[in-house]
Amino acid sequence: MTDVLMVLGTTPEWNAKKVSPDDYPQPGAASAPKDLKAWDAWVTEVATRYKGRITSYQIWNEANLKNFWNGTPEEMAELTKRAYDIIKKIDPSALVVSASPSTRLTASFTKFFPAYLKALAAKDWPVDVIGFHTYPAADGDPVARGALIQATRDALTAAGAPADIPLWDTELNYGLAGPGPTNPRQTIQGAEARDWVVQTSFDSLHLGIVRTYWYIWTPAPYPLLGMQLTNDSGAVKGLRIVEQWAVGSTWRGCTDDGSVTSCALEKNGVPATVAWANAVTGSFTPPAGLSQACSTKNECVPVSGPVELTETPVRFIP
Repeated sequence: MTDVLMVLGTTPEWNAKKVSPDDYPQPGAASAPKDLKAWDAWVTEVATRYKGRITSYQIWNEANLKNFWNGTPEEMAELTKRAYDIIKKIDPSALVVSASPSTRLTASFTKFFPAYLKALAAKDWPVDVIGFHTYPAADGDPVARGALIQATRDALTAAGAPADIPLWDTELNYGLAGPGPTNPRQTIQGAEARDWVVQTSFDSLHLGIVRTYWYIWTPAPYPLLGMQLTNDSGAVKGLRIVEQWAVGSTWRGCTDDGSVTSCALEKNGVPATVAWANAVTGSFTPPAGLSQACSTKNECVPVSGPVELTETPVRFIP
């Protein structure tokens, strides 16, 4: 069975406290509801209809951006709590994911997210998962994404969030224009896109991100995005490499010596290690018994002794 994550929202115009022409996808959509009973009724209908089919619900999309949410963090926490109680009563196995902030816009993230977390804490954390979005600036790379993850973790620590609460990156891509008018959209394609997808996916595993959702798989290029996920794109080739290297494996943990991060896996009793440099290059000696180094093209060569790595992950196998 495929896990389905549904994003709850937005507000219909007839129930909006504030109607703005800039709301997305229509006027009133970003508003807090006038009548919370209507929100309750809608969540009840959705959870009842899709019980056992939708496995997780995210409360709102990018609630720190005014065109998606112009209510207060406290109002969003109230919607979260009400939805959590309803969903858990109807479908206890379904997971409730917090409203997701966009992390790339520092000012709006700092204004909304800590206050939202404080309001959730006051309600005894009515979420199963913390969701967030990591779109770096247009010229940002997977390392820049790591900084956004750390900012999110810092906010959670400051708010006293449960240490074991799972983190999901529920929307991600690279090269989007901005922030600001002097940061044009970048194109990431071919081998670079493949390598960034592999690096990002293993970064997520290393940094404790339980799920990473890429935006968006389409049959044709999507102009907003710097990295396209079409059937034959470099980015999708990266996803296929991640599937081959990681899916079905047992995760044995990662080590970081400051220069190189390495993560151990085991699949059907066969060990492997995926390693990459933290910045530009780094030297790595594969564990005993791993004598081949495989690139993200799945081309393998024999190795013995130290190997010079770049930021693109390499898979070491027997």
